[in-house]
Amino acid sequence: LLFGKGLKCGGRWKALARRHRARLEAELARLKVQQKVSRNEDLLAPARAASPGASQVPRYVRVNTLKTCVDDVIDFFKRQGYSYLGKAASVEELRALSGKKFLLDLHLPELLVFPPQTDFHDSLLYTSGHIILQDKASCLPAFLLGPAAGSHVIDACAAPGNKTSHLAAILKNKGQIFAFDVDTKRLATMNTMLTRAGVTGFQLAQQDFLTVDPGDPKYSKVTHILLDPSCSGSGMVNRVPREEAAPSAERLQALAGFQRKVLSHALSFPALRRLVYSTCSLHREENEDVVRAVLQERGSAFR
Repeated sequence: LLFGKGLKCGGRWKALARRHRARLEAELARLKVQQKVSRNEDLLAPARAASPGASQVPRYVRVNTLKTCVDDVIDFFKRQGYSYLGKAASVEELRALSGKKFLLDLHLPELLVFPPQTDFHDSLLYTSGHIILQDKASCLPAFLLGPAAGSHVIDACAAPGNKTSHLAAILKNKGQIFAFDVDTKRLATMNTMLTRAGVTGFQLAQQDFLTVDPGDPKYSKVTHILLDPSCSGSGMVNRVPREEAAPSAERLQALAGFQRKVLSHALSFPALRRLVYSTCSLHREENEDVVRAVLQERGSAFR
């Protein structure tokens, strides 16, 4: 309303906002005087608040093979005026991307790479679920888990669902995915996202994964688990403000305690063959230390 983009809400909320428009505009003018700016846009959070490397991270686009194929998406972008440079040979090539040029990732076969800050949120391919805007690091867990078509898979901490949709693509919608999360709203958003992506054969449950019974016959055929538990998020360069303090030792120990518990629980599913444990953290305490502790605790029970 104040920035000239209209209101995306409706009903009584829209009427209420319009009723107080004059007061809101007056408060906006006062705030601009206080901040010594002349444009509304100058009140928005500056880009410098982000991590120094955030603006240099390439835009990764995962082709949703449930709806299309890599060649067709490449042809679409070429018709949009982009220049396809083929498969990348090195990470340096990805860093050098600029303008309307793009590459195929050197590791993941369905991942296209565009220059930093390329925006596809309004693209028809995105709104129709043919492409998923997903960072490379987020694509690696499902890729490494690599369940065969027909497998039964658990996504233990699933929302917002990008990894779940990737698992479905790898499974070719053949098999079963059990996805858990404790947040109702995130699960609702996830359900919408998975439906848009053409995912079938999944069951969403608003449930803490730690309360799931490995002995339940429903999960007797689960052979693969993707476990991406809550963490400090210290590796998320697109979201971490430069001034944000590192987590305290107490915070890391609390997170690690939960992570050890949930990893040990995941390893107790009787038919399990492969598990991928991933975090968005750079801290050893949440990664190598967790895995080492759980494997030592369980001995050779899962090897």
